[in-house]
Amino acid sequence: MWSLLQIELYKISKRPRTYIAFISIAAIVFIFQFAFKADGASYMNMMLQSAGDTFELDRSKAINGYFMCYIILNTLLIQIPILIALVAGDAISGEANMGTLRLLLTKPLSRSKVIATKFFASTIYTVALLIFMAIMALFVSMLIFGVDDMLIFRAHGDESQILQITKDDVMWRYFAAFGYAAVALTVIAALALLLSVFAENSVGPIIATVCIVIVYTIVSNINVPIIDKSIKPFLFTSYLVGWKGFFYIAVNEENIPVKGSMENWPAVRNSLFILIAHIGIFFGAAVYFFKKKDILT
Repeated sequence: MWSLLQIELYKISKRPRTYIAFISIAAIVFIFQFAFKADGASYMNMMLQSAGDTFELDRSKAINGYFMCYIILNTLLIQIPILIALVAGDAISGEANMGTLRLLLTKPLSRSKVIATKFFASTIYTVALLIFMAIMALFVSMLIFGVDDMLIFRAHGDESQILQITKDDVMWRYFAAFGYAAVALTVIAALALLLSVFAENSVGPIIATVCIVIVYTIVSNINVPIIDKSIKPFLFTSYLVGWKGFFYIAVNEENIPVKGSMENWPAVRNSLFILIAHIGIFFGAAVYFFKKKDILT
């Protein structure tokens, strides 16, 4: 299976669309870094104006590498599913379109092993994309802007909150957040792979995956009681931004942030389990339907 995985990774590396995601991420991150380096003070003053003079932080140090990474992640992790679909949606349908799927299945390999290898290859691509994003958004931002205490601007009900996390309590949160994001984006890869089983070309699964993510995301952000109770809990998009929970720090009775804490770890943990369950459902369905698929050409 290792040899088959190497072949799949080689195929991914030879497709031009594979590098679209990396180029897009680098471009977006650069634009953010340039904009905040040039005039980030205006943005920070606008966000902090409600805090007045009571917020104890040197505003000149508020824009740092930790803060920049959080801002970038808020933007990119919503767009990355589209980039994941470009590769995962091509896993089976791309072979069918080129006429190599039937040839592949004549080899002494089970269909389960074939699709499992394609899923693992798509997952590795997803993780590689996140590692690249971490390097660009976090570590390059740390080199450019330095490090200091981190501010989180959060909409909480009808109010806005400003949370401050000390600089020695941030890095583990980013590692945890990127780990969570890897699981969340693997759901997209599994969905695209499932849709790829039913198609004879790559365009259909890619567009279908993007449309599903967009529609689900819109529904997940509609604040209507019946949708909140009956629909949102079953949509994987409701849990894609659960990584933010690692940055919502708990406070004690004196309203002082508690170092190393999380406001609602059970909610983040449950979201993670739900995403893993979606991966199992999508991948299991992909294996089932691929076994049933008639390869005629």
